[in-house]
Amino acid sequence: MMMFLTYAAFFVLGSICVGLQYWVSKTRKHPSVGNNPAFIKFQTGYFAAYFLALTADWLQGPYLYKLYSHYGFEEDQIAVLYVCGFASTVLLGTWAPIAADWFGRQKLCIFFTVIYSLACFLKLSRSYGVLIIGRVLGGISTSLLFSAFEAWYVHEHIETHDFPKEWIQVTFAKATVWNGILAIGAGVIANMSAEWLRLGPVSPFMLAIPCLIASGVVVMTQWTENYGTKQIKFRKSCFEGLRTIVTSRKIFLIGAIQSLFESVIYIFVFIWTPVLDPSSRNGSHFSHPSLGITFSSFMVCIMIGSALFQILISRGISACSILGLAAITALISNILCIVSTHPDKVNRNLSFIAFLLMEIAVGMYFQAMTIVREKILPEVHRSSIMNWFRVPLNLIACVTLMLLHDENFRHGNRLIFVVSTLLMSLAVWSVFSFIKLIKNDEELKCQSSEINPGVTLV
Repeated sequence: MMMFLTYAAFFVLGSICVGLQYWVSKTRKHPSVGNNPAFIKFQTGYFAAYFLALTADWLQGPYLYKLYSHYGFEEDQIAVLYVCGFASTVLLGTWAPIAADWFGRQKLCIFFTVIYSLACFLKLSRSYGVLIIGRVLGGISTSLLFSAFEAWYVHEHIETHDFPKEWIQVTFAKATVWNGILAIGAGVIANMSAEWLRLGPVSPFMLAIPCLIASGVVVMTQWTENYGTKQIKFRKSCFEGLRTIVTSRKIFLIGAIQSLFESVIYIFVFIWTPVLDPSSRNGSHFSHPSLGITFSSFMVCIMIGSALFQILISRGISACSILGLAAITALISNILCIVSTHPDKVNRNLSFIAFLLMEIAVGMYFQAMTIVREKILPEVHRSSIMNWFRVPLNLIACVTLMLLHDENFRHGNRLIFVVSTLLMSLAVWSVFSFIKLIKNDEELKCQSSEINPGVTLV
């Protein structure tokens, strides 16, 4: 039954996603920018390396938990492995942009492909210590993937080629769409190798290595080196960012919303496999879902959420209202998971539906939060503020996973959903407190219309 539901959901949701994306394309205004042949050639060179790197990253998503359980590790041991990845991401997330400026962004992108390939290769080991090293390298790689590549592109776009700044958003908009498509495709390919071809859960990680090598070759042969033009005083930048957060209630609430909502997303990244595939952790004979197809269904739902955001925005619904809708939807999803994981009556089908609902909420959330941050966070301190936001985000996720899997405080996955529900309830409260705070802010309304005409914040 679970296997059938997995495939049925993927095809039905895929059809809905295609329909919504077509609807969005019909309602979206197509600006006549970015059609310059030189720009298209430059953009294609960037996409060639970046999309290969993204594909390698997404290939590793569906079977990470399954691989660790396949090696015989218990759930509390797997939780530690996930926490190591999360912690290395936040600890090195601040360092990555600065390192890119100092050592060169091209070099750091090449370095990314090397250490991420090594992280994948280490998945062949059954040694717990080696796997921890692999997770730490994976966390470092994630920080570089979402900082060094973008920084290289922006510098080349403006400083080297002198293209108009507004064309940057054209590139990033295309990258966002293709990111979703690549994630869906990567899930199917991972499923094919791990289950259809019976190559096992380590096979998607081995498939990621050629993608990373190809990305590194493109960066090495087609890209040119660039460096940061500004000397960043790290300590001063951190202090100024923290001071901005604590002295502005609007910014503080944005940080609270991001930390609470995204910590639940991090917890979800860990918990979905053991909930939907109990055989991953206890050797039971439940019919298990195809994890790669399940992962692709999640990615389809994120694209559905993103399309719903675009449709609602085009209908005059404010970004904050959509942010509230996303938080409420995620809250309902977690409440359903509390019901579906009751020890006396486990309902994996309901859990799967709740997870799909959660991913739709995630798709709306990221689109709405991007606009809210753009309009509220001061440009001069934005990078530092975002780094501070990641600290409680990762701390909440790590503490939740570690505490609830401790031998003296272990109450099963249901308690994790109880905690996630509490966190999401606080996120909902923070969203509506933020809406109430800025409702009568005339200066903010004027600023909103200048930054992004046609999109309202409140």
